Amino acid sequence: VQLQASGGGLVQVGDSLRLSCAASGRTFGPYNIGWFRQAPGKEREFVAVINWSRGSTYYADSAKGRFTISRGNAKNTVYLQMSSLKPGDAARYYCAATLRGLSRWPNDYTYWGQGTLVTVSS
Repeated sequence: VQLQASGGGLVQVGDSLRLSCAASGRTFGPYNIGWFRQAPGKEREFVAVINWSRGSTYYADSAKGRFTISRGNAKNTVYLQMSSLKPGDAARYYCAATLRGLSRWPNDYTYWGQGTLVTVSS
């Protein structure tokens, strides 16, 4: 599965942004699609994950109430809608795919996109 993350950019504190993750060459099918982020000098951090088939979701505490992960109408797209962005949300955001359930652990993910950069200006 080849993943392509997009939608990052420069926003201001309090703004909203929607990230997209698209699979090329196939649909997401049985996969769980997760979003992670990594800021400079920090470890990769789990944000949210969705099971494509069932639509069930799981969020990191830092994302609850502000971020929403969802399936697109096309069977190869997942979105991460982010609102009320804070400086601490600035990072490179990656989408990834796993068959190992709604996992928060990067090592459980087999396929990774290249990431999209989110910058939050105060």
